[in-house]
Amino acid sequence: MHPALNIAVKAARRAGQIINRASNDLDILKVATKQPNDFVTEVDKAAEAAIIETLQEAYPNYGILAEESGETAGKGKRDAEFQWIIDPLDGTTNFIHGLPQYAVSIALAKGGVVEQAVVFDPNRNELFTATKGAGAFLNERRIRVSKRTKLENSLIGTGFPYRMFDKADTYLAIFKELTQKTAGLRRPGAAALDLSYVACGRYDGFWEFGLSPWDMAAGSLIISEAGGLVSDLDGEAGYLDSGNVVAGTPKVFAPLLKLIQDHCSPANKAD
Repeated sequence: MHPALNIAVKAARRAGQIINRASNDLDILKVATKQPNDFVTEVDKAAEAAIIETLQEAYPNYGILAEESGETAGKGKRDAEFQWIIDPLDGTTNFIHGLPQYAVSIALAKGGVVEQAVVFDPNRNELFTATKGAGAFLNERRIRVSKRTKLENSLIGTGFPYRMFDKADTYLAIFKELTQKTAGLRRPGAAALDLSYVACGRYDGFWEFGLSPWDMAAGSLIISEAGGLVSDLDGEAGYLDSGNVVAGTPKVFAPLLKLIQDHCSPANKAD
């Protein structure tokens, strides 16, 4: 395992311990609202602090982009070439309600390209990892995307746009058509896990609008290294900037992207 990935795994497991302990005392949990339908808890903050401490101890000059604390440069560099991209608790709303579908997500980018990725599900003790060019793994077992080739046989993951309500009508139109043209849709509420599930073949595709870089950075590399495809709505690699992502097996990806693009074209966009 790459040394930086090893440190990221250590940080993710440390955060997972904090999250697991807190999950036993949800009734005393302090919850704040960042914006409508977007919550933060003291657990998010404690987990993020533990992750950052672990990472900075090993790599003090690396930059950090984290959900709760924002963007910080490394101690010795203003614009660090290397940057950790962190979501300490992806699926906070699930966590608050005791729904066991959430994860820790940590990625390391070099010059804006993700090279290391960890997604850790502390409930199931499932550790998804990837190093650019070296494959993707679940608990150290090599994983690949599914062999499904047709949209009609595919199980597709998604997430409802909880911040971008201007896209709700477009999204629901896509949802309606895919419900008719696939084996089923699932919306569990933690994008990092959804992407990881595409990588290990539990889903055959995934799409969502309005995500943040820390929701996608680790999961997107894990999919790529598992033989899947990931893009923005234009079929390009700009999903970390746009927040819109489509992913899938090599054969399912193209028809899934086309269906979504058809609904997002100017002629079909809702006012």
